[in-house]
Amino acid sequence: MEFGGRYLMSAPRARIWEALNDPTMLKAAIPGCSHIDWSGPGTLDLEIKVNLGVMQPTFKGELALSDIVPAESYTLSGRGKGGFMGLAEGSADVALIDEGPDTILTFRADGGASGQIMKLGKAIIGSSAQRIIDGFFERFGAAAGIAVTPLPQD
Repeated sequence: MEFGGRYLMSAPRARIWEALNDPTMLKAAIPGCSHIDWSGPGTLDLEIKVNLGVMQPTFKGELALSDIVPAESYTLSGRGKGGFMGLAEGSADVALIDEGPDTILTFRADGGASGQIMKLGKAIIGSSAQRIIDGFFERFGAAAGIAVTPLPQD
């Protein structure tokens, strides 16, 4: 399953980068996140309760940052175990581009799941994932005190 988006953020690129790497901001922005913290130079431990409609499994896992170009881009990869629900994993390429005094954030993500999660069907999983992504950017802007405006995809 692939997802993507573009957002205009009313802050300079350096401030957006700092907020994207701040566990306090991330916890406030990720719906259902009960724990997120750096566990190494490029890794974060994470615990999140995901609302999949009929079920709300808790996933525990790790996020890893790679291909890091400070204040410009990185790839974020994650894998989480949801107990009997199975495994969910994904990655996202995130890029920041100056737009005058503001920043355009673009991302492309893809992910998948196994076990009981896939039995719920791709339509439910896809809409849940998109809601999480949309909710993330809305909450991220609120937590960082910046305006976030969705843009059309290129």
